[in-house]
Amino acid sequence: MQASRELRRKASEQAERRKWSGANIGQIRFADNGVGLSFASDGSYPKDEGSSQEVRQSLFVGESQNRGTNGGQNKYWGIGGTDRKMRTLPRNRTFPIRGFQIYDGPVRLTQSTFRGFIPTPERYTSAVGFNLKNTWQLTPRNNLSQLSFHSTVALRAFFGRPGQWFEENDLDGDKNSIFHDVDGSVTGYRDAYVGRADNYLIQHPDCVKIPEWNGAICSGSYSQVYIQTWGAPSLSLSINRDEYPDAPLVLRGINSQGASSQQYQPILMMSKSYSLHWNGPAPREVVLSLINFDKEDWVLVGLCYPSDTTFQIMSDIYDRQKNTFDDITDYGPVSSLAQLEAKPTERKYFFDQPVGLLWFYLRARHGRDGQSYCSTKGCERVKVTATTSSKQICNCTAKAYPKYTKTPSAVVPMPAQNPQPCTNCGAKEVVFSSEPWMSYLHTQVKSLSRKEEEKGDNASFITVNKVTMQFSQPGFFLVSVDACSGKVIKKVSFMKVDTKMKQYLKTGIPKRSIVLLATRGQPEGLVDVAPHLVSFGLAKAADVHNKESLAMWGFQGASLPPTWISLQAGQEDNVLGLQERYLPLSLETYGCLPPSTEKRKDLELLKKATEQQ
Repeated sequence: MQASRELRRKASEQAERRKWSGANIGQIRFADNGVGLSFASDGSYPKDEGSSQEVRQSLFVGESQNRGTNGGQNKYWGIGGTDRKMRTLPRNRTFPIRGFQIYDGPVRLTQSTFRGFIPTPERYTSAVGFNLKNTWQLTPRNNLSQLSFHSTVALRAFFGRPGQWFEENDLDGDKNSIFHDVDGSVTGYRDAYVGRADNYLIQHPDCVKIPEWNGAICSGSYSQVYIQTWGAPSLSLSINRDEYPDAPLVLRGINSQGASSQQYQPILMMSKSYSLHWNGPAPREVVLSLINFDKEDWVLVGLCYPSDTTFQIMSDIYDRQKNTFDDITDYGPVSSLAQLEAKPTERKYFFDQPVGLLWFYLRARHGRDGQSYCSTKGCERVKVTATTSSKQICNCTAKAYPKYTKTPSAVVPMPAQNPQPCTNCGAKEVVFSSEPWMSYLHTQVKSLSRKEEEKGDNASFITVNKVTMQFSQPGFFLVSVDACSGKVIKKVSFMKVDTKMKQYLKTGIPKRSIVLLATRGQPEGLVDVAPHLVSFGLAKAADVHNKESLAMWGFQGASLPPTWISLQAGQEDNVLGLQERYLPLSLETYGCLPPSTEKRKDLELLKKATEQQ
């Protein structure tokens, strides 16, 4: 049974990837926004058929090195998270920054990179987040894959907490927040789902709680039940999973208080049983629609009613385009829950009168196509019409448990965590520019002052295209890179500015070289090194008196220095930290030969467009 379910799940995922359609965007960069990007569905069930959006090969930057200026049209000014320096803010200093915001769905984010998302004591900042104060649905079909998170991302995902901006964080959509980590690139757990830590409708004992996210990582199969009620306005719906009866999920519904009908849309773990209760008299009519159920997915539900209630229960398939109903079938009674569980594929129900629970199965008998909410035949539904003279509050929890309490278990085993970083993840392009044919060199320079060492920081290195070269001795560290090929050609260190180092700076570095410099400690002769760096493109000898660390990007051999040349200096509390630059490669101004067959994507697209006219 488990094996066949696993095969169905994999087949469903493959079909989902093949048929993902709708709005698709890629190769976009989002930087310094309150919310980088948010997609919503075209509407919501039952008004739309189910839509999808995909984002790929994109870059999300929470805080760039463009700190802005205080004043003018910049209304908000405060501390940044990545470097703790003052900068312009997209909203006020407490506004929760999110790179990719999940809302409605289904949305798919893949092959993208996140950088610069670090919270402050006043502000939550996360790479992935959710729409604030969400009253409506979120689908478990929202999925993330092949994502890369830079070391400057402290909070990969966040599900909110009560407080400013989130208010009580207790609306229906807030509580049902969830996404699918398809390949484990977000959590380290392949094919896992991440939901709210306090939502026990989706959990099992092997789930992994992440308190910083206010989330839980779980395995399983998940879908939604769209519940519509008539005849009892302003009801709250309390859903208990029989394995966690002391942790109900309470939904208030989407419609305004006093409306004649109400709508709820909880996310449920498949192959489990649930009881549903009300904070007032039970609705006269309840329709439960299967949303995002794959064929043979099922849940067992028990609805609370007064003991004198009589029922008419029927299933049908609703064609929303034609507004017609097919396969209308009445449910027949059985005398015990055991009999009902022995016939899970039949349309039967059991009413436990002493407890007040009406039990029946919700089972998908047809498959779905692509991102449609419903099956290829239409929307499979079960309709319950209840007749009773009682006006009692229909909350059967006290009678239902411990009678129906079950031992928590995982239907789908929790995968083992993969501690290795994701390979081939993130956006392929490290730089997004108006010149996509250009190649760039990714560089990082991490100098280390004595004060940083005293605080416990021990990292000093230079990185070139993800190859990190560390140095642990006090002094100067220089790396030379061929400006045409991007290959490291020399690396050398000096403990102090002596005759040997001066001669190396003068004659030891080949022409047409990118020169990277880092320091560690407070090396002897730091003040004396400045005049010897002018030959690498600096306008003049920098004033480095009282400076404690240096980081340089220079060039050897150009009559006209490149614009990216830079010398940074750290002093006291104004430390350098990790400095990062993307430098253009293979420019003719460096003395490089132009590529023999240079392919420019923009010219190719223009040629194709003109040929089609």
